[in-house]
Amino acid sequence: MRFNTDRVLAIARRQAYVLQRAPQRWFDVVVWPVVDAVLFGAIGVYFGRQHGAAATTAAFLLAGIILFHVVFQAEVSVATGFLEETWSRNLLNLMVTPLSELEYGAGVALFGLVKLAIGVSVVSLVALALFAFEITSLGFALIPLVAVLLFVGWAVALVVIGLILRLGQGAEIMTWGFIALLLPLSGIFYPVNALPGALQPVAKVMPTTHVFAAAQEVVRGHPLPWGEVGIAAGSALVVAILAVFYLTRMLATFRKRGYISRHV
Repeated sequence: MRFNTDRVLAIARRQAYVLQRAPQRWFDVVVWPVVDAVLFGAIGVYFGRQHGAAATTAAFLLAGIILFHVVFQAEVSVATGFLEETWSRNLLNLMVTPLSELEYGAGVALFGLVKLAIGVSVVSLVALALFAFEITSLGFALIPLVAVLLFVGWAVALVVIGLILRLGQGAEIMTWGFIALLLPLSGIFYPVNALPGALQPVAKVMPTTHVFAAAQEVVRGHPLPWGEVGIAAGSALVVAILAVFYLTRMLATFRKRGYISRHV
């Protein structure tokens, strides 16, 4: 079957229609970014004032939370895009159409990029308006850092979809559960050695940890540490390969055991 871009665009338009018709879906895209920017920006200003470096501390936290929203929006947009099919009991309809898994995934990811752009823009604008922090001050470093984080977000979303296929809708909690795990383990606001000793080895093998370590160096005014970026990119590739393998296995099991009955 040939890859059909028209079907990809149709899926993206359908996702856009769902967002348009469901105001509650804007929470992840608008409300959460605003809350995070205000929360971590205020924490940064408060603790910075205690040490006479409010602007620097706020910039440190705001850069971290803005970059974290790349992972958050990439993962949640794709995972919830698939969840919409289960919530509306539309999976069976999709399975009997000529639509391939790759085309469906591409369509959801395409619209997910739109949601990501909105969410990251919102948190960046709030950071600029309320705390005078410009994420563009990171310069060229933003490109490789955002690329790796986007890759990681999509990989996590594939794992979530695999869990939903295998376990049913009860696994939807992991859409936000994995993000809750990534937040403290990635060392977004602190070095890895600040974590409990038992957790440090786990954090060191995560691609997001190396991305944020690189970002912190840039915020401090140092050059982008390409070694950290290389480690992050390599480990992100491994994570993506494992995620695709897992999703493929779960999809095969889903079809073989007739788990579609859970979603109709």
